[in-house]
Amino acid sequence: MAEAVSPTAASLTVVTAGAEETREFGRRCGRLLSTPLVIFLLGELGSGKTMFVQGLAHGLGVPPEYYVTSPSYTLINEYPARRTLVHIDLYRLNAGLDPEDLGLNELLHGDGVAAVEWAERLPSEAVADRMEIRFEIGEGDRRTLQLLAYGQAATSLLKALDRSTGR
Repeated sequence: MAEAVSPTAASLTVVTAGAEETREFGRRCGRLLSTPLVIFLLGELGSGKTMFVQGLAHGLGVPPEYYVTSPSYTLINEYPARRTLVHIDLYRLNAGLDPEDLGLNELLHGDGVAAVEWAERLPSEAVADRMEIRFEIGEGDRRTLQLLAYGQAATSLLKALDRSTGR
């Protein structure tokens, strides 16, 4: 696992009713992001991780001619935006991989936004400051997204999301 929930992590739960709502939530996150951030996307196949990244890309300003897909076979897709979006998919790799061996350290600690699917395959110490989003499949098309913020950038995003939902 990426890391157990710590009592110092701020959290927010969001429930979406389908793929478009999951994309829209990603769009909102992208619009609100103003600093570099690593987002760990955790959840089983078909839980909405790629849908979220498609919305995130739109919110960050990735041009519409770029079709955002999961980089399952290429490992990394990079998209131009006001903050470069790096979409990483570790599904095909073994747990406990060394990010340095794959050349991921620069991407995980760069000036853009890194969205990492199957991030539980990284060692827990790979990225201390991050947003974790745990996707759970509910009844029908419902998805529950549990957001956990570790560090200042993630906590700021979580607070902005919380304010934008009127909580």
